[in-house]
Amino acid sequence: MPDSPLLPIEQTPGTCGGKPRIAGTRIKVSLIATLSERNRLTPDEIVEAYPHLTLAQVHAALAYYWEHRDEIEQEIRDEQSFVDKLEAQLSEPPLPSSSPV
Repeated sequence: MPDSPLLPIEQTPGTCGGKPRIAGTRIKVSLIATLSERNRLTPDEIVEAYPHLTLAQVHAALAYYWEHRDEIEQEIRDEQSFVDKLEAQLSEPPLPSSSPV
């Protein structure tokens, strides 16, 4: 992968749900934003956690986040809502089986 891709953030239908991601990876901008803004990781700490990323790529993702903040925040909310629904479904007691044991 080149050190400074021409387009550091890309969107491809069928890859990561078409959401913005770091070019050449499956790391979404929303993940980098969450790590930085909610988990309070520095860009250096993010690179340490994802050593295949460069510091420039992390900064590009953060710049994209700040330029498209409303869009990325909505993506983060949508993903959390999906997780919350799955967790609620998994915590429901199973339906009784109609077949004999």
